[in-house]
Amino acid sequence: MSHFDQLHRYVFNKANVRGELVQLQESFAAILASDDYPPVIQTLLGELMAATSLLTATLKFKGDVAVQLQSEGVVKYAVVNGTEDQKLRGVARWDRAITELPESLAELMPKGILVITITPTEGERYQGMVALDKPTLAECLEGYFNQSEQLATRVILKTDIKGDKPSAGGLFLQVLPTSSEASQVAMRPEFSHLATLSETITTDELLRLPASEVLHRLYHQEEIELYKPQGIQFKCTCSKERSSLAIANVDKQELLDIVAQEGAVKLNCQYCHQEYSFDAIDIESIHSGAYPLPDQAQ
Repeated sequence: MSHFDQLHRYVFNKANVRGELVQLQESFAAILASDDYPPVIQTLLGELMAATSLLTATLKFKGDVAVQLQSEGVVKYAVVNGTEDQKLRGVARWDRAITELPESLAELMPKGILVITITPTEGERYQGMVALDKPTLAECLEGYFNQSEQLATRVILKTDIKGDKPSAGGLFLQVLPTSSEASQVAMRPEFSHLATLSETITTDELLRLPASEVLHRLYHQEEIELYKPQGIQFKCTCSKERSSLAIANVDKQELLDIVAQEGAVKLNCQYCHQEYSFDAIDIESIHSGAYPLPDQAQ
């Protein structure tokens, strides 16, 4: 049985630190299959997908997390959405006129920002952002947690797009707050020790070995409580009903004119490229309020 497409949570019993480990393959391949992404963007999406899975695992309620990168550079944006039950989808948009893309994050996404949006099923939406002003996405995410939660955090992200089975993975360590000093790395030497151990992981180890072996190699002298793994899958939440929201916000006559000229109004999902078609009857139904919009559809 494959050890990929699973998220593992664990805690260090004597260190007041929690960890997560994620390894992706089939779910990552499904995102890459949606477009002809250049290698550097495949790598970026792999890191972004692993990061989103790790962040989604921190949710203590039903909802979803969107991790989005925006810039004025070659890559205009890249986003991965994840739900509390580890259903992920993602997409990137870039300047296709440029044939030789730069390798570094700073050159790919100058003046970039990292936006994290947490949307609970019930409750208020939260959004935080930081500049993409560090060399790697992992370091930018650490900056986000230092800024938004004041918790010492270490993020490690790795990808391998060579061969016929691209894979991605990540490690996440974070202090469990127990006092007003919990966010101070200097006050938590055990966190620094575990972070140093974690940084010794190689790409081959993280992406080729089962999670139990990875954790043993890194922390064999530590006491770890490892929880049951959670499965991860690519899953797009698009539907004709959801697409109808866009139709509802466009002038009815304009839509009917498109139907008269082209036979239907067609909308394409940016994540999975599923096409949804709306004819004149659909248009009339949506604008009369008879069509089942998402808040009415089951």
